[in-house]
Amino acid sequence: MTDRNFNPSRRAVMAGGVAFAGALLAPHGARAQSKDTLRFALSSFPANLRPFQHVGTSAGAVKLMIHRGLIGYDAAGKLRGELAESYRADGERAYVFELRENARFHNGDPVTGEDVKFSIEQIAGAKSTAYLKAAYEIVESVEVKGRSVRIVLKAPSATFPFHLASFNAPIISAKSTDSEPIGCGPYRIAGIERGTRIDLAAFDGFFRPGFPKTPKLACIAYADENLRVAALQAGDVDLIEYVPWQSMESIANNSTLKLDATDGPFMGLVFNVKQGPFTNAKVRQAVAYAVNRADIVKAAFFGRGTPMEGLPVVPNSPFYDAAREAHWKQDIAKAMQLLAEAGLPNGFQATLLSSAQYGMHKDTAEIVQQSLAAVGIQVTLQLPDYATRLQMGNRGQYEFAVVGYALDYEDPDAMSSFLAGSTASYQRSFGFENKAIAELLAKGRGELDPSARKRIYDHLMRLALEEAPMVGLAWRSQGYAFRREVEGFRSLPGSLSFYSPVTLAETGIR
Repeated sequence: MTDRNFNPSRRAVMAGGVAFAGALLAPHGARAQSKDTLRFALSSFPANLRPFQHVGTSAGAVKLMIHRGLIGYDAAGKLRGELAESYRADGERAYVFELRENARFHNGDPVTGEDVKFSIEQIAGAKSTAYLKAAYEIVESVEVKGRSVRIVLKAPSATFPFHLASFNAPIISAKSTDSEPIGCGPYRIAGIERGTRIDLAAFDGFFRPGFPKTPKLACIAYADENLRVAALQAGDVDLIEYVPWQSMESIANNSTLKLDATDGPFMGLVFNVKQGPFTNAKVRQAVAYAVNRADIVKAAFFGRGTPMEGLPVVPNSPFYDAAREAHWKQDIAKAMQLLAEAGLPNGFQATLLSSAQYGMHKDTAEIVQQSLAAVGIQVTLQLPDYATRLQMGNRGQYEFAVVGYALDYEDPDAMSSFLAGSTASYQRSFGFENKAIAELLAKGRGELDPSARKRIYDHLMRLALEEAPMVGLAWRSQGYAFRREVEGFRSLPGSLSFYSPVTLAETGIR
């Protein structure tokens, strides 16, 4: 499956119940509301709904409604069985999943082991363009025996279950086509007004009895953040994603609304280590010590965040170390000492790549510029549109750059995206390769004993702080907001915030 097309076939839409779609396609300002329809304001209209592609969190929110994987996350951010009623490790290189007897696809067919095998092969196949293709290349075989599926890996992996839980790795029917992937989520598509909204109808064959709570779900795109907030305040929608930071206080103080936010995504700096001053790790460290992170939280996020003075490890993680997470606490004297040791006692000039398209990127860059001036580093800002900024980052056309991140899962292995890899990516320092770091990541991934993994990652993070291929700046608060009448929605913790729409199936209006 190349899964090229966005729109489902006319047959799929009809099957979803177009009979009531006209009522759902009312203008944004229509405030007549019943408990049968939950109106969810997205921050953008999904570029596509290809099941195995990653095109942003708004698309992910919709995919979490129309699809389910073998496993997923509960409201507390813990892994739980989805299509798999139970699962277990089988030796060091295999996982066994027992499929639910009552799991059905939207076309009425039962979910079988062959469908699971088909879906995994679509992701891991040689011609696959799936987001998780590299992660799934560890799969050696998929063995099906009745309702039991055994996934055999080429090597031990403690983190493979996290990839199975991704909203970019759903199980689809083997009868799926490029234009019509057949899912088994709590909702199915009832109508699409391209660029504006996607209307969903509850799937009465969903495997969790009594869910979803709300018969109809209208996903309405409000790309303008101010209009998105205004729609919630006016009662045009019931729930919004990506609450802008400047609006969080007013929403929190509004007795008719509720804010549910968590620190999860974060901002950081990456460097061109192939040429220029940042080839020297001491210079990268100097930058890390010089930045005023409290000012970034204040200016870019209206105080809705937390300074990040180390690597992205959340306090409730078994890998958290309070002293290590304060490693880069601002220290101007230390920064100047490192510059002197690097042969740059008088500082230097550098260009910082960011983007003016998003305020948080521009504001972060401006605080970095101001902070570094105090240690003699004169920074010129380069602020193209975001698409250009990404292209320049992928090509290494920068000296250092502001990046926004969210880990794919709550485990140190998720830091692989910016600490290791040979393919150029705007998320990683251009040209950075460190054999020891790559080996430690691979070792930690393949180690199944939790205490041994902790020792491995302690070593890894000490080395990553010394090399500074990514300098953390600030955790940023990620928020959802909804009317007080909405019940059951939960913001998942930390980096899993973007998986919060999984709780829409449990959300109702009182």
